Amino acid sequence: MTPGRPPARPAPAPGPDPTADQATKDAMSNATTVSPAHSASTASTLITNIAALVTNDPSLGDGSPLGLVQDAAVVIEGDRIAWTGDHSKAPATDNRVDAGGRAVIPGFVDSHSHLVFAGDRTQEFNARMSGRPYSAGGIRTTVAATRAASDEELEANLTRYLREALRQGTTTMETKSGYGLTVEDESRALRIAAAHTDEVTYLGAHIVSPDHAEDPASYVALVTGEMLDACAPYARWIDVFCEQGAFDGDQARAILTAGKAKGLHPRIHANQLSYGPGVRLAVELDAASADHCTHLTDEDVDALANSDTVATLLPGAEFSTRAEWPDARRLLDAGATVALSTDCNPGSSFTSSVPFCVALAVRDMGMTPDEAVWSATAGGAAALRRTDIGRLTPGAYADLALLDAPSHVHLAYRPGVPLVSGVWRRGERVV
Repeated sequence: MTPGRPPARPAPAPGPDPTADQATKDAMSNATTVSPAHSASTASTLITNIAALVTNDPSLGDGSPLGLVQDAAVVIEGDRIAWTGDHSKAPATDNRVDAGGRAVIPGFVDSHSHLVFAGDRTQEFNARMSGRPYSAGGIRTTVAATRAASDEELEANLTRYLREALRQGTTTMETKSGYGLTVEDESRALRIAAAHTDEVTYLGAHIVSPDHAEDPASYVALVTGEMLDACAPYARWIDVFCEQGAFDGDQARAILTAGKAKGLHPRIHANQLSYGPGVRLAVELDAASADHCTHLTDEDVDALANSDTVATLLPGAEFSTRAEWPDARRLLDAGATVALSTDCNPGSSFTSSVPFCVALAVRDMGMTPDEAVWSATAGGAAALRRTDIGRLTPGAYADLALLDAPSHVHLAYRPGVPLVSGVWRRGERVV
C-alpha cells in the first residue's frame, strides 16, 4: 500500500461512538456559534479563510496524498463534512467561523494507546535516563497498581489523558487493556474504556500474568478461554505482545486466532525489541496493524508493503527509552502504509501528544512533514480500518483541528509549541 491509498477491502463497521466525559461535554456546550437558534445536530457551519486545508483526498487541491487546498473552506452539516473547496465557492450556511488565515487538518487518529491504568513509573524513567540500573517490576508494577485501584480512579485517569489528547487535536483514540491480567481486571478495564473511547482493544496477552509465571501455557489458555469470553463484549480488537519475554509466534497465533473466532479483529505488537515473527504473523492473519516495527528484515518490509497491514510506528517509545528509531523511510519507500501513534502508557511512552510524535518522526525517522501528518491522520484511520475519519471529505466525520499556524508543516517546524487552537469532533467544537 502507498500513502493516500485507502484500504483494499471495505472497512468493518466503526466501533461505538464514545460517551463523552463531563469535561468534554462542558467543552461542547461552551462552543461558540453564530446562530444559537439552530441545534448543532441540524445546523450547517462554514469554516472559511483557511490558509491551507489538509483533506487527505488526492483528488482535491494539489493532487498530493494530503489533498492540500489553499485559500479553502469547509462546510459541516450535523456530524459530517458536507463540502470542501475554494473559499470563494463555498455555499451558504447557518453559521460561519473565520479561521483567520490558519491551517486546518483532520483530527489526529491515535491508533495505539494504553490508558486504563493507575500509578506511574517515574522512578524507572529517572533511573533509565540517569544510566542507573533499576530492577523494579516494569509492567508488573503497573499491573499491581491497576488491580488495586477503584473503578473511579481508573476512569478519572482515562478521561484525564483523553482530555489531554483532545486539546492537542486527537479526535479518535484507540486504547487497550493489559494492566489487569485477570478475568475480572481485564474485563473491568475494557468496560471502562468502552464508555469513553472510539476503539477498544483486548490485550490480555500483554505479558504473562505474574500469577502464571511458572506456567505460561496455563495463562495462554486463560487468555483464549474464560478471559476472552468476559472481554469480547467490550472490545472490537484483540492484540498480543509478540516478543522475547512475552509471547512467541505460536502463542501469539493461538491468541489472535481465538479472538478472530469471537469476532475480534487482530492487531499485534511486533518486532519492537528484536527481530521475530510478529510482522509476518500480522500479515498472515490479516491484522489491521503491526505496531512498533523497529527491527525488520527485508522480508518483513516486503510483506507489509504487499499487504493491507499497516506499520504503526510509535516514536514516543524510542524517545522515552533511548532505543533505536524505526526506519520509516525504508517502509515508505517500499510502499508500506505507515501510521504514527503515541503508544501513551506509563512505562515506555508517557505522552498523549501526537504533534510531538509528528516532530519526532520528521526529525529522527526519515519522514517528511507531509508524510508524518498523513500518517497521524489517514494512516491512523487505515490502522483502524476506518474510512470515515482521518480525512476531510464529504461524508467523513467532521473531526478537525485548527492550527495557530498557516501550514501543517509547523507541527514539525515548531516542536513543543501548542499549535492546536481549536478542535471539532463529530461537528461540535470541543476545544
